Amino acid sequence: MAEQSTYETRAANLLKAELKRHGVTYAQLVERLADIGVSEKEVNIRNKLSRGKFSAAFMLACLTAIETKTLHV
Repeated sequence: MAEQSTYETRAANLLKAELKRHGVTYAQLVERLADIGVSEKEVNIRNKLSRGKFSAAFMLACLTAIETKTLHV
């Protein structure tokens, strides 16, 4: 199993922090993503975030779905 890069870890932690900050669970994220036309399953989201392997497009969709207006990196 490949080790997570620093950037993968940072991206996953950043997205997890935003979900927590907005009080959104993975199940709620699935619903919110569906509302904007993105089909995901909760288990897939959980796996993506635990591995840190997801596209910038997925991250932007998640941030849009939880209505993040500002992101501090």
